Amino acid sequence: MNTNILTQFALNIDDTAELIAAVGHNRTVIVQGEMGWGKSALLNILSAMPKFENHKAIYIDCTTKTDSGDFFMIKYSEDGKTFHTLPHEELGLHLDGPVILMFDEIGKMPRSAFNAVLRVLYERKYADNILHHESVILATTNLSAEGIGDLLPPHGRNRCTVVTMKKSDQLGWLGWSIAASVHPTIQSWAKDTPQLFHSFMDFETPEICEREAPHIYDPRSANKPVAFVTGRSLEGASDIMHDRDAVLAAGGTFSDTMLRAALAGTVGPRGAADLMAYHTLLQQVPSKEEIINDPLNARIPDKVSAVCML
Repeated sequence: MNTNILTQFALNIDDTAELIAAVGHNRTVIVQGEMGWGKSALLNILSAMPKFENHKAIYIDCTTKTDSGDFFMIKYSEDGKTFHTLPHEELGLHLDGPVILMFDEIGKMPRSAFNAVLRVLYERKYADNILHHESVILATTNLSAEGIGDLLPPHGRNRCTVVTMKKSDQLGWLGWSIAASVHPTIQSWAKDTPQLFHSFMDFETPEICEREAPHIYDPRSANKPVAFVTGRSLEGASDIMHDRDAVLAAGGTFSDTMLRAALAGTVGPRGAADLMAYHTLLQQVPSKEEIINDPLNARIPDKVSAVCML
């Protein structure tokens, strides 16, 4: 799909959740968006809404499904002359109460498995099994433009409502990071590095993206890093830094070399290098707010590297 169309109608995560809450009992909403920016978290967001306090949350990892047998199995009649199919219990079709049913990574599911649940997605039933009328169904998938194998066949898209969820902006992510107790160094780096929250679709060419936002994933680039910055990988880097603090506080060993290697495998080599430098110099360099609020008395770092960073 044209990236201009994708961005023109893109919703933030809160609006996406509200849309699903409003129409999800009638229409299956398939949420497409860039990897690592909270699509899977929609199930928790919906479950926390008061209107869904009596709903059972069901998560289905579509990457683990191989064919229709993962959702339905054959049961023969007593005389063995006929048979019918029974649904897997994880679909919730056997339950009396309402459910919130999420098909995560549905674009990666093999066609056989996808076709098997089409009637569930469209009609909320299969054979004689019908979901409670208040049940909500949603699905997630990555953008096909990311080139990681996600594909929704036209006959499947036409049965659902497909919306694009945009990446969190800097302010929104920072608000979440405080509530999630993200490591202060990660929070501060994210606050001072707004390009972490850019999308590759913001840039006309991969060369411009690599120059302006080198930490993020651009599927068009010929030199795609194995690891890169997403909201998910920032959270992973936070976990590593929290664990390092705990190990050092207990008198254990967690060297800078170990930290750099772990961060490189989480946010990428460029992200690790910049984050390590930021972490090392953070105590010396005044924040932007400190400079703006009191430019004449803001701290002046002593180290040359810190001066260059400032």
